[in-house]
Amino acid sequence: MKYILVTGGVISGVGKGVIASSFGTLLHACGINVTSIKIDPYINIDAGTFSPYEHGEVYVLDDGGEVDLDLGNYERFLDITLHRDNNITTGKVYKQVIERERIGDYLGKTVQVVPHITDAIQEWVERVAKSPVKGDVTPEVCVVELGGTIGDIEGMPFVEAFRQFQFRVKRENFCVAHVSLVPSPRSTGEPKTKPTQASVRELRGLGLSPDLIVCRSEKPIGNEVKDKISNFCHVAPEQVICIHDLSSIYHVPLLMDEAGVIDFLSERLQLNLPVRPARFMQSWRDLAERVDNVYKKVNIALVGKYTKLEDSYASVSKSLLHASLAVGYKLNLKFIEACHLERQTKQETPHLYYEAWQSLTNSHGVIVPGGFGSRGIEGKIRACQWSRENKKPFLGICLGLQAAVIEFARNVLNFENANSTEVDPQTAYPMVIDMPEHHPGHMGGTMRLGKRTTIFKDEKSKIRQLYNNVSQIEERHRHRYEVNPDFVAQLETRGLKFVGHDSEKTRMEIIELEGHPYYVATQFHPEYLSRPLKPSPPFLGLILAAVGKLDTYLQQGNKLSSASSAHVTSESSSDDDAALFSTNSLLKKMQLNGKPKAGSPLATIGDGAEGSAGTSTKCNGTHEADCAHESK
Repeated sequence: MKYILVTGGVISGVGKGVIASSFGTLLHACGINVTSIKIDPYINIDAGTFSPYEHGEVYVLDDGGEVDLDLGNYERFLDITLHRDNNITTGKVYKQVIERERIGDYLGKTVQVVPHITDAIQEWVERVAKSPVKGDVTPEVCVVELGGTIGDIEGMPFVEAFRQFQFRVKRENFCVAHVSLVPSPRSTGEPKTKPTQASVRELRGLGLSPDLIVCRSEKPIGNEVKDKISNFCHVAPEQVICIHDLSSIYHVPLLMDEAGVIDFLSERLQLNLPVRPARFMQSWRDLAERVDNVYKKVNIALVGKYTKLEDSYASVSKSLLHASLAVGYKLNLKFIEACHLERQTKQETPHLYYEAWQSLTNSHGVIVPGGFGSRGIEGKIRACQWSRENKKPFLGICLGLQAAVIEFARNVLNFENANSTEVDPQTAYPMVIDMPEHHPGHMGGTMRLGKRTTIFKDEKSKIRQLYNNVSQIEERHRHRYEVNPDFVAQLETRGLKFVGHDSEKTRMEIIELEGHPYYVATQFHPEYLSRPLKPSPPFLGLILAAVGKLDTYLQQGNKLSSASSAHVTSESSSDDDAALFSTNSLLKKMQLNGKPKAGSPLATIGDGAEGSAGTSTKCNGTHEADCAHESK
C-alpha cells in the first residue's frame, strides 16, 4: 500500500480537497485503484450535528455516515463509494481509545496521546486504506488529507502519528504533498514566498518533510518565484507545483499532469506506471473544455435557507453543473434566501423581497433543496406554489418535497392549516409527520440515513423514464420527517402522484404533478450520487425541462442529440433572450416607484396563499434551528 499525505499551510480553505482529489484522479487514470481518507481534527464524532454556516454541507455516504463535504469531492472525482470510517475525527479516535481503556485493553497503563492516540490513528489509517471502495478490489494507493493547517493545536496528534507512520510503512511507500498559499498583495502585485517558507519550516520542525510543494495563487506564478521556493524550501524545482485559480476545478488534474506529477509519483513511490496513451484523460479534458466553451445559459433559482455560505449546497450546485454540461448549457445559478420570498420581508425590507421575486421569475427552473427547522419554510412553500401555477420546471429535495406537499394541500385541497408537525405540532392537517425511529433525546445519527431502495409504481412517470425505466433505484437519504400516508389518496386524486415509495410501500419517496412540464420532488438526496460524467437523473430532468428539451430526450430513449451535447456557439439562445426580455418587461410594468402596482402578480402573490398557517419567521442570520441536529 502506498500513501500520499496532503497537508495545508498558511490558511485553511486553500484547496487541499481538490488537490487531494486530483492526485487520485491522475493515478486512477493510470489504472491504479485509489482510496481516500479525510482527517478532521475537531472533537465532534462526525459532521452530522454541524450548522451549515459552520462547515457547509454535510455529505452523506451509502452506509449513512455523515461526513465532511470533501469526501463528496473524492467520490465525484474518482467515482468511488467511501464509508464512514474514511472520515477520521479527533472525536472518533478519542472515543475508541477511551472505550478500549474502559474494557481494560491497556492493562492498567497510563493512557496518553503518545503512544495510545497516535497508535490508534495509524491503525485506523492502515485498516481503512485496505477497504475496497469500488467493487471488491483492494486499493493500491491511499490519499490522506489532513484538515486544517500545520501548526493548529488540534492537528498535532495527527502530525505526530504520521511522523511515526512514515517509518512504519517505509519511505518508498509514503510521500507528503504540502499545499500552501502564495499571496500577491495589491500594493505590490508581487507573489510573496515568505508564508510558504515559514509553513514548510514548521512542517519540517514537526518531523515531516514535503516531497511536493503545491503553491496556490490567484494568478500564474513565474519560474523565478518557483525557483525561489525551491531554493529556500530545499526541494528540486520539479517538486514545486503551481496551481493558480482556474475557471473550473476540472482543470486542476490536467494542470498537475502538465507539471509532471504522475512521473514524480511513479518514481517516488515506485509505482511502475505503464506508458500513458495518446488520449490520456481525454474524457476529463473534454469535460474541462466544455466548461469553458458552452455559452448558452440556463438560469436556475435555488431557494434555500443557508445561501450566505454557498458550500451549504455544494453537492446540489455540482449536480446542476453536471446536468447543464451534459445538455450543453452554462449554468447560471442564482441563490435566493427563502425568507426573502415571505410576506414579512415584503413589509420590513421590500427591496429584498422584490429582488428575490425578480430572481425567481427570471429563472428557467427552480430547485428547493433540503433544510432544517421552521425558518424560511413559508418562502419555500411560496416558491413551490409559483412553480406549480406558472408551469415552471421544479425539483424539490427532502424538505423541498415536504414543502411541495404542504403547498398543494393548502391551495388545491384547501386545507388552510396544512403544515408539518416540525413547524406546527398542533396543525389540523399534519401533511408531514416525524418517523417512528425519531428519538428527540438524541441528536447525532438518529435520522433515516444512507442508501435505501425506492420502488417505482407508475410506469409512465417522467422521473422513472429518466432512470431508464428501471423498477427500483437506490439513493441516499437524510431526514427525520416524512409525508403522512393518511393523506396520500386525497393528494393523488387531485393530481399530485406519488410515483415512488419504499420497499414496504409505507413511505413516499417521489412525487410528480400531472399536467406539468416537470414538477418532481424526492424525499431522498439525488445530489450525492451525481458524477461529472454521469449526472443524476432528477437534475438532468430539471435542466432538460428548463431548456425545453425533456420531451425530445425521453422520446429518443434518453439520448442527447449531438447538437445538445456538443460545444455550443457563443451566442445566447434566442428563445432564452426572448423569455428573459418578456419577464423583465413584466416586472418593470408591475413596479411603480419601487413598489408593485395594485393587482399585479407581485403585489398579490402569497397574500392569501399561506392561509392561516402562514407564519413567517424573521430572516436574521444563523438560528439554532438551522443546525443539522434539528429535525426535518
